[in-house]
Amino acid sequence: MSPRVDPFNNARFLVEIEGITRAGFQEVEFGSAETEVIEYREGNDPPVMRKLSGLTLYCPIRLVWGITSDMELYTWYNTCITSGAAGQKRSIDIILLDDGGNEKVRWTLSNAWPSRYIPPDFSALDCDVAIEMLEIVHEGFTRVT
Repeated sequence: MSPRVDPFNNARFLVEIEGITRAGFQEVEFGSAETEVIEYREGNDPPVMRKLSGLTLYCPIRLVWGITSDMELYTWYNTCITSGAAGQKRSIDIILLDDGGNEKVRWTLSNAWPSRYIPPDFSALDCDVAIEMLEIVHEGFTRVT
């Protein structure tokens, strides 16, 4: 009988962005991938639709972190606004760690760039951490391990 394999928890992860040294994130909202289904039938086919694969859509990911004086991610976003995203596309790795801090699963996103920046909300009625968010679009991801 094969040994029991427990799933990993989602609280330990790393994000590596090519050329950016940002230390950590509170949350990564990983977008889904979906392949369009094209229904097709020729006149002499049986009365059943064929299912063909169409384009694949990769939803954006969202990086969430507590605001500090670090400007690297905002600068990347601002450069995409002022100069366009063509020269700013980067590779991003999202890495799931086990309880011992060892890499267990890695996804690599290709041609990623920030398309939306969400600054923190402020309220004098509470003392929560001020949170920034960056939405990243990409042209696909691959699960490497």
